[in-house]
Amino acid sequence: MINAKSVKVLLNLLYLVSPLQPQRVVHKLLLNLCLHAESRGIFLYSLAALLNNDKQCITGILSKVNENSRDVDKDDDVGADFPPFTLLGTAPDLTESVNRYNLPMSRRRNGENTSFTVSSSLPASARGSCGSVTIPPAVARRIISMLTALSKSSPRVAFSMLAASTEQSEDIVCEGSTISCLERLLDLLEISLYSKSAANLEQLLSLLEIVASPLSLLPKEDQEVDLSPTGSSPGKEWVKVPRVVVSEKRLHLLINTLRLESCKESSFIKVNALTRRLSRVEANRDYILRELALVAQGLGADAIRDLRSVSVRLSSAAKLHQQKLESSNDTSTDAPEESPKNGAVAGTPSSAVSLSTGSSELKLLRVLQTLNSLCIEFAHDENAKSDGYSAEFASLCQSIDLESLWNQLSLCLRMVSVLEGVTNFSALDDNEEDNNDDDNETDNNNEDALTGGKKLQNSVAGLITRFLPAIEAFFMANASSTSETPDATETEEADTENNRLVQFVAGNKVLLNALLRSNQNLLEKGLKAMVKMPKCRPFLDFDVKRQWFKTQVRRLRQQANRRHGSLRLNLRRKYVFEDSFHAFNHRSAEELRGRLQITFVDEEGVDAGGLSREFFAILAKEMFNPNYALFMSTEDGCTFQPNPNSSINIDHLRYFRFVGRIVGKAVVDGFLLDAHFTRSLYKHMLGIKVRSIND
Repeated sequence: MINAKSVKVLLNLLYLVSPLQPQRVVHKLLLNLCLHAESRGIFLYSLAALLNNDKQCITGILSKVNENSRDVDKDDDVGADFPPFTLLGTAPDLTESVNRYNLPMSRRRNGENTSFTVSSSLPASARGSCGSVTIPPAVARRIISMLTALSKSSPRVAFSMLAASTEQSEDIVCEGSTISCLERLLDLLEISLYSKSAANLEQLLSLLEIVASPLSLLPKEDQEVDLSPTGSSPGKEWVKVPRVVVSEKRLHLLINTLRLESCKESSFIKVNALTRRLSRVEANRDYILRELALVAQGLGADAIRDLRSVSVRLSSAAKLHQQKLESSNDTSTDAPEESPKNGAVAGTPSSAVSLSTGSSELKLLRVLQTLNSLCIEFAHDENAKSDGYSAEFASLCQSIDLESLWNQLSLCLRMVSVLEGVTNFSALDDNEEDNNDDDNETDNNNEDALTGGKKLQNSVAGLITRFLPAIEAFFMANASSTSETPDATETEEADTENNRLVQFVAGNKVLLNALLRSNQNLLEKGLKAMVKMPKCRPFLDFDVKRQWFKTQVRRLRQQANRRHGSLRLNLRRKYVFEDSFHAFNHRSAEELRGRLQITFVDEEGVDAGGLSREFFAILAKEMFNPNYALFMSTEDGCTFQPNPNSSINIDHLRYFRFVGRIVGKAVVDGFLLDAHFTRSLYKHMLGIKVRSIND
């Protein structure tokens, strides 16, 4: 059993001005000591107490260690000079043989001055001071680095830090301390050393993420995990993963780190992973969801203030732009044909108004993403997982009052539309007045001005990208509630006027399409509702739909080529239709996505595109052959529709399926098919209801 004096000596190594090099030697020493359960508890609880600057707890641990040790004077005051307030020792001096100017070259030769470099680079604030309420920052970073290395190297260490005081460690823990090291680490989040430093916060969150890693193995019932090191002997040690219930105060500290300025993207990812692991315990999950909703509410209020200040700048720029335009019109009345159509003004250069994205809007988007991921992970409905939204997330979004934020966002986007030349300033004034009374009516009245067919090719480089995080947050919050509506077409049509998301898309069609032209990935991420929701698809410009379709097809073809290779067909020229029918009939849809290679029997040639083009041209004629009784021409003789007497052909349904596959293959591969069907058939293929006899 290790004694208190030995513990103090080992811990004092962390307080040296010049740290021991290489540090992995010290880590290996402590890792070997941690193989013993009691020694592991001593060091882990001592390090956690040091981080919290809990001198009383450290003294209690060392006193109990002495009580359990033999040949030790029980009257020694173990806590008299420990822990120290500042770093111990002084920085080593340069040897006389090493010139100050030749120090880098000497360091490369023998590495003797590594300790000097580390100690000399420490600022005075990192060395600590007498009477400080926290340990020296340099020591705190070393302790966290050591705990991280130990937790990565040994699952036993991570498990011991995760679990509360066990029977093996109760005798060495200070009195009244029954909480786990994980909770002691969470307490550090309220200390300014971590809350105000992005680097220190990220280091602490990395440690917490590793410590909580066993919780990811928790299912709905108790789960056992292997604690034996990798590559150990056949005997394995299995223990149950503890269902750690963290106090609400500590969960509040963890979730509120998302609002800190020091919480960067990497720290957000770690908080997201940590909350998902803690949410494996139902008691933790309920409070985490409520706390995330409260944080989102607070970030929404911050975002409103930011958008209001932005709207003031945009309004001033719009008025100035309008005044310049009116003055230019007064001086150039001899060229009326150059005036914009429908009263729309010419756009302002993007450099006229420079705006930076608000951090509160980006953080709000992150919090909503975290909420959504937690709800989807524990959702029982498979449809919710495939759609990306769950009923629980929709309920949480409804509890968060973000209506004022969406109104302010809509107002800012209308001002951007003025500066980009989409609408005129008078329409903006009308919309501002209507917004004070009823924002929904404003969106409807402004729709005609914004859907006039104008395209902004370069607007994403200007003002609209500043609002992208807020736009993505709007889509996430509103698409979740929309996804719960029934599938009936009549219900969807009735709810269109009351659907805020559809109104938003309709009112900002030009700006949203400009964003999508610049970044097509938005249709798979933040703005995916514009593709998944049938009511939003009509507001997508054709070139945006086409580019998205090509991206999806390219991805499917790449997967098919990797799995099945090319689609090779060897056909008889006189029986192309029949041979193709039998070849396609026995292949799956994934196989048909492969690259098409056509060869004709008894003909030499390599298909570089010409044979495939000839193949589709032949099929386009044969599918309308009256002998197959599949299609019949309409009165104009230019379009074709299904033949009501096609049942004469016993396999007519299989042939219809084959024709559909040929049409789909031509579209996917980019070949023109000289086949013209009636509008009603096209609508049936797209799932659109036929409304009149003219269709």
